[in-house]
Amino acid sequence: MNLNVEDQMLYRVGNENLVRVTPNAARKIDELQQRENQGNFLRIRITGGGCNGLSYKMKFVEDGKEGDILVSSAGVQVLVDSKTTLYLRGTTLDYSDKLVAGGFKFSNPNAKASCSCGESFNL
Repeated sequence: MNLNVEDQMLYRVGNENLVRVTPNAARKIDELQQRENQGNFLRIRITGGGCNGLSYKMKFVEDGKEGDILVSSAGVQVLVDSKTTLYLRGTTLDYSDKLVAGGFKFSNPNAKASCSCGESFNL
């Protein structure tokens, strides 16, 4: 991945020790990115809320913010803000197309408990 000078000043480059995207998730992300045409980066955030206290949020964005960490994993360009890195480190993002319990799933080694939907957790 080649970053231009402007990007090098804006982002810090991270690695898959922060977040890893599986090939299944990468295929679905690519499909959604092409369909939605909302941006070249996938932003992952953790916010307060959900049935277990913290929840995962994902959206496509055109650009990052100063101080973001950029991780390239399985061909996906993931942006993570510095606050989210505290909770996300070591997480794997996977995707399943199963009719029951399918969709994106976060496997977060920092989570002590998570809800059955896989969208919220606590530490």
